[in-house]
Order: sequence, then structure tokens, then C-alpha cells
Amino acid sequence: MTNRFEAVIFDWAGTTVDYGCFAPVKAFQEAFKEFGVEPTMEETRKPMGMLKHDHINTMLHMNRIARAWEDAHGAAPTDADTDAVYAHFEPKLLSILDGFADPKPGVVDAVAALREAGLKIGSTTGYTDRMMEIVVPKAKENGYDPDFWISPDGTDGYGRPYPYMIFRNLEALHVTDVRRAAKVGDTLSDIREGKNAGLFTIGVTEGSSQMALSQTEFEALGDADKAAARAAARDAFVNAGADAVIDTLAELPALLAQLA
Repeated sequence: MTNRFEAVIFDWAGTTVDYGCFAPVKAFQEAFKEFGVEPTMEETRKPMGMLKHDHINTMLHMNRIARAWEDAHGAAPTDADTDAVYAHFEPKLLSILDGFADPKPGVVDAVAALREAGLKIGSTTGYTDRMMEIVVPKAKENGYDPDFWISPDGTDGYGRPYPYMIFRNLEALHVTDVRRAAKVGDTLSDIREGKNAGLFTIGVTEGSSQMALSQTEFEALGDADKAAARAAARDAFVNAGADAVIDTLAELPALLAQLA
């Protein structure tokens, strides 16, 4: 493999673990329902990748959700309402996270190949430290253990699309130049984070939050529908600025080798 890259920085849910990124979706939707508002799947997933408190705030200010909130509560949503929804969301997510830490297909082998080629493995997330304290050891039990991880808690709450979590990775992994690291993710926020940090940025389609299908749902599709789902996710990543798009992480070592 090429020695152009010294490190790859991955997202977590939807990229390396939790095929389809379903843990946060389930918790977001249940939390909003408790306040009389039922967000659609599209609304729930649109801010995916952001710090979860920011994600809820973004959802509350979507036009339809804001109107639904005002209908249910008699006033437009406020910062206090964001805090209230988050207070319901966090325990729901914490209670299910250990069941959503299985590595996606191809991840363990791809990471092994990258390490064999001398690359370091970093990671960023929209989860908090408390959430990651559940996900990280469970993922390690299941075979995925990056060299470094950081949440927005480690960057004063400035999560994606700010580049600061990536900068902490570059420092911790002793990467000599931003051009010698690649960012890989499954959301538009991931792509923007990588580009804002100056990294070669790669979207992954299958099992992504952008595609929004479980592994069972995706595998049940016919070939034409699979191709259409991949193409829709690919187009979204490219439009967000992705430098490359792959369908699975099994393709990543070869892609990086081709970029020598």
C-alpha cells in the first residue's frame, strides 16, 4: 500500500459499527413522541453526525417540527425545550447502546489491512463521552478497537461540522500533515467535518445513516434497487464535497493504495 497516508479517521455509528445507524434514530424518535411530536425518518436523520444536543436543536427548528411543537405546546421551541428533549433522549440511548456496537461487515479486516500497511486508526463521533464509554469497550469485544477516539466533550462541545475532533486525532496520532490523513464517514456532517479539516474525505454508502436501511432491508432489495440506493447516497456525499465514495469499508485499503 501507498505510504501517502499515515492515518485514517473513522466515524463510529453507521460507519464502523451499528449498520444503518439505528440506535440514535430510535432514541430521537421516542424522545420527541413523549412531547407530542412525531418526526419522520428523513427529519430524524438529516442532522445525523452532529453532537446529539445540537441534533435535537436542529430538529426542533425544522419548519414542520417547529410548527408541530407550537401546536402541541402553544409556543415556539426554545433552548429549554432542547434541553428537555435531550433529557429524555440520553437515557433512552444509553439503555440500548450496548446492542448497537457490532462492527459492520468488512470493518475488522479492513482495519487490520490498514494497520499492516502502517496506518494508525483514529475516530470521531457525535456521541458524548458517556455514550462512548458503553460503545468503545463493546466494540473492542467485537473486534474493533481504534488507536484513538474523541467526542465533542473533548473539544468544548464543538462537534461536527467543526474540524476540532479531527485536529485532536492528528495530534494524538502524530500525523505530520493534514494531507496525510483520510476521514471516512456515513453522514453529510462527516463529509463536512473532514473537508473543514483539510483531509481527503470519503463517504461509505452501505449501512450508512444516509442510506437509512438495516442490513436485512438492504439485502432484501433486488440488484436494481440496491444500485439505486447506493447511487442516491453517493450523490449526496459528492454534493457535500466528498473526495471519494465507497460502498463498503472492504474497498478502503485498495482505494488508499490507488491514491499513491
